[in-house]
Amino acid sequence: MSLPAVEFRGVSKNYGQGYVLNRFDLVIPREKIVTIIGPSGCGKTTLLKMINRLIEPEAGTVLVNGQDVGRTDPVELRRSIGYVIQQIGLFPHMTVEQNISIVPRLKGERKQKLVERTTELLELIGLEPESYRKRYPHELSGGQQQRIGVARALAADPSIILMDEPFSALDPISRVQLQKELIKLNERVRKTIVFVTHDIDEALKIADVLVILKSGTVVQQGSPADILDSPADAFVREFLGNERFALSYTI
Repeated sequence: MSLPAVEFRGVSKNYGQGYVLNRFDLVIPREKIVTIIGPSGCGKTTLLKMINRLIEPEAGTVLVNGQDVGRTDPVELRRSIGYVIQQIGLFPHMTVEQNISIVPRLKGERKQKLVERTTELLELIGLEPESYRKRYPHELSGGQQQRIGVARALAADPSIILMDEPFSALDPISRVQLQKELIKLNERVRKTIVFVTHDIDEALKIADVLVILKSGTVVQQGSPADILDSPADAFVREFLGNERFALSYTI
């Protein structure tokens, strides 16, 4: 049996106003889109940022591919994990090609290899390489910029990609399109994607595995269909919305 992609064992975090996570346990399986949802303040973003050590736990262990991240060099760890955020964070003075290839370049990859990788990734996200590689971020739409953010996260071929509200700033049409593309993309690249969102419809649509948090604990974990079929308790039913339990979710 293969190791989980990510595992939290007895993890605690307190920012001084009570525990956000308290002896928190979670297993994230490999090669799935795992969406994390829950009320504000339930620990979603804290959980995500502990995976790449942007936030350190006070107790417990976070394992990535079976290795304790606390014993891993944080710079090397972050270079081995893709990260996509709402603000996208493209470097405005760099071209699309330079933005996509920045992590492999920092790792010392040869220039020809960088060009080939950029071409491959632009094709993968549906942008014509010769039309887009030399453009700058301000020349792209919001949806195109977010696609470049996804391509950059894939550039070093990480096994895990973290996504923190990546589509929330987009217009509804672009958002739905990128949700569909993310599902199709992961059918091809088979990454472990940990996706934090406040949007319940988005979470239900894209998830292979849905994790519902409340007050820093896992209330229920499973496929969207299983959770809609058998909610764990009244909180899950109320949080997801009673009307959703009569619906089936398709894109």
